[in-house]
Amino acid sequence: MERPSRQRQQEREAEQETDESTVSCPECDSENIVTDADQELVCEDCGLVLDERNIDRGPEWRAFNHSERQSKSRVGAPITETMHDKGLTTTIDWKDKDAYGRSLSSEKRSQMHRLRKWQERIRTKDAGERNLQFALSEIDRMASALGVPRSVREVASVIYRRALNEDLIRGRSIEGVSTAALYAACRQEGIPRSLDEVADVSRVPQKEIGRTYRYISQELGLELKPVDPKQFVPRFASSLELSEEVQSKATEIIDVSAEQGLLSGKSPTGFAAAAIYAASLLCNEKKTQREVADVAQVTEVTIRNRYQEQIEAMGFR
Repeated sequence: MERPSRQRQQEREAEQETDESTVSCPECDSENIVTDADQELVCEDCGLVLDERNIDRGPEWRAFNHSERQSKSRVGAPITETMHDKGLTTTIDWKDKDAYGRSLSSEKRSQMHRLRKWQERIRTKDAGERNLQFALSEIDRMASALGVPRSVREVASVIYRRALNEDLIRGRSIEGVSTAALYAACRQEGIPRSLDEVADVSRVPQKEIGRTYRYISQELGLELKPVDPKQFVPRFASSLELSEEVQSKATEIIDVSAEQGLLSGKSPTGFAAAAIYAASLLCNEKKTQREVADVAQVTEVTIRNRYQEQIEAMGFR
């Protein structure tokens, strides 16, 4: 015995076939009437649309800008790799108020407190998920301290998950692998952050970060290009309050020096700092080596050595 809904569907299809066979086109009197992919009755000979049966699957409300669209939307947050459960979970609001904004009674408050506690406990079912949650929270913390965009956090989370799936974390600290993943994501996304800057916001030594970064980049096959010193110029120049002319001159110095092969084996931050120092002298916006070194987090000796090389490359004595 078929279900009533199935019977009704068959009846509708039979009626539709009957309609198509009996209806003729009022324009050309043709009986060649078909139903296209948009569920419209169309004459095959002249193309006249006889009947529209489209269903509007869009929202019933209208929005004229992005804020209205966001406020009227009734969907949840998008899936994100920065959370261990990818955001597919429920959360209990920390406010002790009901839907009308009224304060809850003491009994209800204690009940909500217990619910929040158990909600946090059941979100992580085993030690592996707890470790992943801790690692992703570390990536989020360090990314916030470095001021990198959301896309870098997503990429860093994906790299860490890949390292976890490949069992590359065994024998290494969670903080070290998460920091290395964030540094790799910064390089992959073209966000200029030096290893010293990443180490400053991390809880592990710089030597361990560098060693872990080289290991996971090799094992995961991350094809990362060498860091271009020109990426550091705008940020360093902005911190030193230098003009656009100095930035342009520093970029020119780096290009000329790189063409002569002076960039090979040199630190990109030190090379960029020396170029900014040289450009500030050439553009009469002098900054001391100490000021430039503090911003770039390099030593004054590094700036002096790179500065001499760049001045010779530019043809100045």
